[in-house]
Amino acid sequence: MTQRYVIHLPIVANDLPAAQRLARVVGRWLLVLPQTEPGGTTVSTEDDQNLRHWVFCDALMPGGRRCLLRADHGGPCSRRLRR
Repeated sequence: MTQRYVIHLPIVANDLPAAQRLARVVGRWLLVLPQTEPGGTTVSTEDDQNLRHWVFCDALMPGGRRCLLRADHGGPCSRRLRR
C-alpha cells in the first residue's frame, strides 16, 4: 500500500464567503497539477479548524473526480464551471 500525504496550506480571509471564493479560485488554479483534488477543499475558522465548510460539491463524478461547482449549487453536477 502506498502512503499518501495531504498538504494543509493556510490562507486567511476575513469571512466565510470570502474564504470560500478564494478557496475556489485557488482550487481551480491548482488543477494544472495532477496531484491536486480541489473537490475536497474545505474552509474553517482559525479557532475551530474541526468545523469545516465545503467549498466544492462533494459529489463524485465518473472517473472518480469530484464536481467543481460550489457546495450549494443547484442543478446537475459538472466538471466545468457554469457561466
